[in-house]
Amino acid sequence: MIRYCRGPGVVILVLSWIITLYTLWEMVEMHEMVPGKRFDRYHELGQHVFGEKLGLWIVVPQQLICEVGMNIVYMVTGGKSLQKVHDLVCNNCKTMKTSYFIMIFASVHFVLAHLPNFNSISGISLAAAVMSLSYSTIAWSASAHKGIQEGVQYGYNATTQLGTFFNFINALGELAFAYAGHNVVLEIQATIPSSPKKPSKGPMWKGVLIAYLVVALCYFPVALIGYWMFGNAVSDNILVSLNKPTWLIVMANFFVVIHLIGSYQVCNNHHFPSKIS
Repeated sequence: MIRYCRGPGVVILVLSWIITLYTLWEMVEMHEMVPGKRFDRYHELGQHVFGEKLGLWIVVPQQLICEVGMNIVYMVTGGKSLQKVHDLVCNNCKTMKTSYFIMIFASVHFVLAHLPNFNSISGISLAAAVMSLSYSTIAWSASAHKGIQEGVQYGYNATTQLGTFFNFINALGELAFAYAGHNVVLEIQATIPSSPKKPSKGPMWKGVLIAYLVVALCYFPVALIGYWMFGNAVSDNILVSLNKPTWLIVMANFFVVIHLIGSYQVCNNHHFPSKIS
């Protein structure tokens, strides 16, 4: 995503933020669009629109593909961040495979997965949001402090039109992943009390606005400043491109781990029907 923050890239970055915010508003509104009924799950909304059977076949496979892919990315990124912390803190230690760190990251969720509902992970979710804002601030401020790198280039990495096209598609995928949350918004709204006089969409929409403001504060400076400083040589995870000051980069990567732990739990908690309360 960072690599495409030229003119068109900036436009797509802003448009994607606006479009996904609008679609979230639509989902918040549709949660109680039928009087006396709440669509607490994505597939329930699909069944209402497309029918009992067709709704499941249209919604569930796409939702599973999205969530499985997202969870894999969380696992890999969490493992790599732990590995980065290990490598920076212990330079002389024996090198460990990334897969070991992924297993360490995954082991945390064996415990957290037993939490009963969304309300029980509210503290974890809050910590994840704070960590996201923290490590993003560290990332763009450390990049700005490092300055524009010598010989920086802002052109496309690919040498062919086909390669440029695939890189562009990959960047769009990263943007879609960055604005994750649509797959659980109905489940989260289901935890908010609702009545005809005070429907849940009011407080839910306020929460969405706050969340998206935080998202903008996290992603926009990182993408723009990161590309400005490193050009097309920047890593997908900008923290990988930074090594000094060591203590700050270690702290930032640790914040990433906490953020991913919270995000993973939020995205997976709704898989258990008994957990909605």
